[in-house]
Amino acid sequence: MKKLVDLLTFELENAFEKAGYDKQYAKVTLSNRPDLCEYQCNGAMAAVKVYRKAPIMIANDVVAALEGCVCIEKVEAVNPGFINITLDAAFVAEYLKNMNAEEKLGVSEPNKVKTIVVDYGGANVAKALHVGHLRPAIIGESVKRIGRYVGHQVIGDVHLGDWGSQMGLVMMELKRRQPELPYFDESFEGEYPKESPFTIEELGEIYPTASAYAKENEAFKEEALQATYLLQNGHRGYTALWRHIMNVSLPDLKKNYSALNVEFDLWKGEADAKPYIADMVQYLKDEGYAREDQGALVVDVKEDTDTKEVPPCMILKSDGAALYATTDLATLVEREKLYQPDQVVYVTDKRQEMHFEQVFRCAKKTGIVRQETELKHIGFGTMNGKDGKPFKTRDGGVMRLEELVGDINDKMYEKIIENRAIEEEEARETAKKVGLAALKYGDLSNQAAKDYVFDVDRFISFEGNTGPYILYTIVRIKSILAKYVESGKEVALCEIQKAESASAKALMLEVAKFNSVMEGAYEELAPHKICAYIYDLSNAFNRFYHETKILSEENEARKAGYIALLSITKRVLETCIDVLGFEAPERM
Repeated sequence: MKKLVDLLTFELENAFEKAGYDKQYAKVTLSNRPDLCEYQCNGAMAAVKVYRKAPIMIANDVVAALEGCVCIEKVEAVNPGFINITLDAAFVAEYLKNMNAEEKLGVSEPNKVKTIVVDYGGANVAKALHVGHLRPAIIGESVKRIGRYVGHQVIGDVHLGDWGSQMGLVMMELKRRQPELPYFDESFEGEYPKESPFTIEELGEIYPTASAYAKENEAFKEEALQATYLLQNGHRGYTALWRHIMNVSLPDLKKNYSALNVEFDLWKGEADAKPYIADMVQYLKDEGYAREDQGALVVDVKEDTDTKEVPPCMILKSDGAALYATTDLATLVEREKLYQPDQVVYVTDKRQEMHFEQVFRCAKKTGIVRQETELKHIGFGTMNGKDGKPFKTRDGGVMRLEELVGDINDKMYEKIIENRAIEEEEARETAKKVGLAALKYGDLSNQAAKDYVFDVDRFISFEGNTGPYILYTIVRIKSILAKYVESGKEVALCEIQKAESASAKALMLEVAKFNSVMEGAYEELAPHKICAYIYDLSNAFNRFYHETKILSEENEARKAGYIALLSITKRVLETCIDVLGFEAPERM
């Protein structure tokens, strides 16, 4: 289904040509002065250089050529050459009926269905999820859902950090505590124990202890690095211990991600790239891409057009150990073999921008991925406290994600039971849904690359640009629709009628923007655009609600039209929050 702006552009193209001008000047945009008009075209001013006429003369010619256009109620040329357009209300109503008849509310199927891998989450095994894992999880989840909604095949991969130095740290700390374990006995040849030597709670304490000890003890740090190297090269005991770490960590990670309504199709990690590393390294050597530099193996990725220094991409350290770049490249080899993706999107801290620049260039230069494969990095900013510094607990520590979610749910529960009489079980379930909306919307409403202030009190407010405000709007619509049905009526979406008030038309125009917003959010990989849209849509609905007698309207046909408009508004809002990764309760 064509977007409203495209339909208008088509009409303006015909008018420009009819008036004797090139249709390239007929681009239509939303008005930046909604108090004057709904859409505008500024092409007359761009055409001045070619046609050597005053722009207002060109604009007047085009306006005259638009006479009789069924989708336009009013069009006028305004100095110095703007073309201001107001849509016909009956045309807008018909557009909404057509939208509602489509499964995806007017979002067109793509010309080519792409296979897209979204690499997000990136949790390190053996560490508890903390607030730093929030942004990659919820941004990546939304990018994945948006891609699927517009019709692409999208694969979400958590890409765990399960092969790096934290593994060596955990193993050596365990050795300090229990040196008698068979994993550390080089002469042991029997079967290793099936039971893990630690619980998830103990593992959560082992890593931070090991990390802190390594900072003050160089010998321990070197032992941990050597253990990591031995693990990566197939050490039997360390491999068995690694399996225990994975078996204990994964259920806890899945539980915490599930609490965020984040789901991965693939639970792969750096270790899954290991089988591809040796052949990849040999290929890079044989084809002359890799060279030695002070004992390390590197690939030069600098280009003549670079205005800043781009260091070589290091493939192996001087001791032969793999790095993040090694496993990222080998993972691309694996993905090419298994999925042949058209696009791979990485969601990580923006401070990793240079790392991905090196990896992407290396992958393209060496043919690890096809030239047409799009490699994209979404670098996100820092989540800061009210003091402007990275968000911490009250005692200055890094807050566990589980704790953060629990705190928000508790605060939301208190607000819910304050406002109304409700059973505790329902209040708790509602608090979870609204709390998650507060958390996700509070993050996603910011442009990903920007730092933002994590303000819980503002996020959980039912007023302003917040998740709870959006949900409250949906719940208000649900309540009106439920009362209408209880009165014995049926919701008939075909009853959408021509707007009779400014607030009704403004609401209808906002609803009609849905397909344009969704497609734009996909093209730019920008969930914040959907947040901005549903905030505007919620505001438009609430203005209409406060100005209109809906259920008390005596004219039954008019009332049915209002109900139909509310129904499609709810459908659009619920679709949008679903792609953002949260849902609305039945009541609040």
